[in-house]
Amino acid sequence: MSSIEKVVVIGLDCAEPSLMFDRWVDDLPNTKRLMEVGTYGNLTSSIPPITVPAWSCMASSKDPGTLGIYGFRNRADHSYDKLSIATSLAVKEPRIWEILEKHGKQSTIVGFPGTFPIVRPINGHMITSFLTPDTTDPKITWTHPPALRREINALVGEYLVDVKGFRTENKRWLLDQIYEMNEKLFTVVKYLMNQKPWDLLWLVDMGVDRIHHGFWSFMDKSHHRYEPGNKFEDAIFDYYKHLDAQIGRLLECMDLGKTAVWMVSDHGCKGMVGGCMFNQWLINEGFLHFKEPVKPNQKFAVGDVDWSKTTAWGEGGYYGRLFINVEGREPDGQVKNTDYETFRNELIEKIEAIEDHEGNRMGNKCYMPEKIYDKVNRIAPDLVVIFGDLRWRSVGTVGSDSIYTFENDTGPDDANHAQEGMYLYAHPSLPARGRVDDATLYDVAPTIMRQFDLAVPDDMKGRSLI
Repeated sequence: MSSIEKVVVIGLDCAEPSLMFDRWVDDLPNTKRLMEVGTYGNLTSSIPPITVPAWSCMASSKDPGTLGIYGFRNRADHSYDKLSIATSLAVKEPRIWEILEKHGKQSTIVGFPGTFPIVRPINGHMITSFLTPDTTDPKITWTHPPALRREINALVGEYLVDVKGFRTENKRWLLDQIYEMNEKLFTVVKYLMNQKPWDLLWLVDMGVDRIHHGFWSFMDKSHHRYEPGNKFEDAIFDYYKHLDAQIGRLLECMDLGKTAVWMVSDHGCKGMVGGCMFNQWLINEGFLHFKEPVKPNQKFAVGDVDWSKTTAWGEGGYYGRLFINVEGREPDGQVKNTDYETFRNELIEKIEAIEDHEGNRMGNKCYMPEKIYDKVNRIAPDLVVIFGDLRWRSVGTVGSDSIYTFENDTGPDDANHAQEGMYLYAHPSLPARGRVDDATLYDVAPTIMRQFDLAVPDDMKGRSLI
């Protein structure tokens, strides 16, 4: 592997392997060419399979419990109302570019989730990710070195780190924004690739995720919202083809004899049947109590809860987080420590028995953090709840006669994340193994270390794939 001098990782947030490797493979010539000379397949994501923390799990080869990051928002302490957003300040474990820096390697990191704010300069160049609040505010630093922003602005004008408000009914506007964001990203990446020194270059395109959440029901014939012949039926397909062309233009900028190329996603995607109103279910079962009768479609707020009677509550999102109101741990805890495990097992049995709107088992799965993570740092949920194999999401809203909803409480969204993302890597010095579906996202960083002929740190969770 001494012939590998550089590594490029093309991150595609939410890219779905069944679309890329199977359904549309013949329409993606650059991806297909890499598949023919490389190794590719499903890439099992973290639990939960969500952008934050999955990308940092991939780059550090550490699980969410070790990172102490269980989602976009996390409990800051055992009070009921204090939440913290998982910015770069929450990431305490070294990620691959920080590890490579100790070996004298330079990195260019663009759009990688969990990089804003820039806590300390990296050895190389960085453009932060979708959590960057504003790229037009001169007081906000979103590049390293800081002067890099002037080069970017001169190149593409206002740089877009995300599509703000991507859960919208205005689909034409959304599509235009996704393409504009993508064009600016790849223009900047090509510039950095050609003009700046680097050993590792890792970019993350958020457009795949945004177009999936915005347009999945327009494409998926099995989705309950699908309408044959709708004008956005090919929106996702066209974006995959556009992305493949962008990747082709990046490949033209590389010396492929010296550069190992990766394509990876942090999770996959699937159609979403609907939402399970988690807190409403907890109310119905007598675990959650409000001070006053709940109103129709009432947003869950901790200030409305009667904590003196409540034993458990939940958080909404692409997966559910179940918290137990423990005596001596929470301010007004009701569940005795001696009863904790019995009560938690009771909740697991009841949650996994929930039926869907047609009277069939929803297929829910509850995970105890201490059993799935190497460590449990910071404030973890008492249960990580996956509703219906991710065909259903967790909805925190209360005030309904039914626990089922088919309207997303945070805006239009017809897709959920899938546990299996995708990976592909290729270099002439590596055997082309074809499709191999036994990789996890924890294996990416160890494999990159081996591609650089460096020892894999002992505390990495994954294994080298080569």
